[in-house]
Amino acid sequence: MDEERISRTKAREHVSPAPLFVLVDPQMGENIGAAARAMLNFGVSGLRLVNPRDGWPNPKAAAMASGAGLVIDDARVFSELDEALADCCYVIAATARRRELPLPVFDPARAAREMRGRVSAGQTCAVVFGGERNGLSSDDVARADAILSVPVNPAFASLNLAQAALITAYEWAQSAEREVSHKPLAAETPASREALAQFFDHLETDLDAADYFFPAEKRPSMVRNLRAAFSRAGFTEGEIRTLHGVIKALAKSGNQS
Repeated sequence: MDEERISRTKAREHVSPAPLFVLVDPQMGENIGAAARAMLNFGVSGLRLVNPRDGWPNPKAAAMASGAGLVIDDARVFSELDEALADCCYVIAATARRRELPLPVFDPARAAREMRGRVSAGQTCAVVFGGERNGLSSDDVARADAILSVPVNPAFASLNLAQAALITAYEWAQSAEREVSHKPLAAETPASREALAQFFDHLETDLDAADYFFPAEKRPSMVRNLRAAFSRAGFTEGEIRTLHGVIKALAKSGNQS
């Protein structure tokens, strides 16, 4: 027990601020444990789980983590992806399918560079990974600012969860050694995913009232495209408050006409 405690203490000494890894609908505990081990290999420790199939805590995950117990012990569990991302300012979705969403697509090295400056500035960033069976849904991806796509063999593009986590964590570690060039960050705090979700609810409620989503069967894709466009803009908290005011003013004007 003492040796295990010493090992965890040493591991924590080499963990620095890094993106969160969010696993959506993970199935096998062994895969979660392998992903946790890959994360800690490169100094990433923040793990969040959305609807793990076999519940949590999971002894198979702990056993497979093999020395990465601090990642497993500190993992947080959520029932919805929105809850897991509520405090995040920048989100990248890892998926082999690029979808039809208007989102920038990065390879792992570029994704790491995009997050490095933000994390250094104190922003909370996350990389979202899908479950073993179906990966991420289009709705999941629409919650992201960008897509992470590994340049694999197109005839055999499927990576398992631990492999995807390993590649992403490795490039994150490598980005610290490279010269990082990024756009100056906004002086004001970027809007969190929770603030964006509240804005989307406000916007979509008023658009529903105005019969904007027509025909009805196209509503899901229209909502996804709207969310992707607003997420990509990188609004600050102040700008989101301004947009709430704009929607209220437009709704008031419409009711008076």
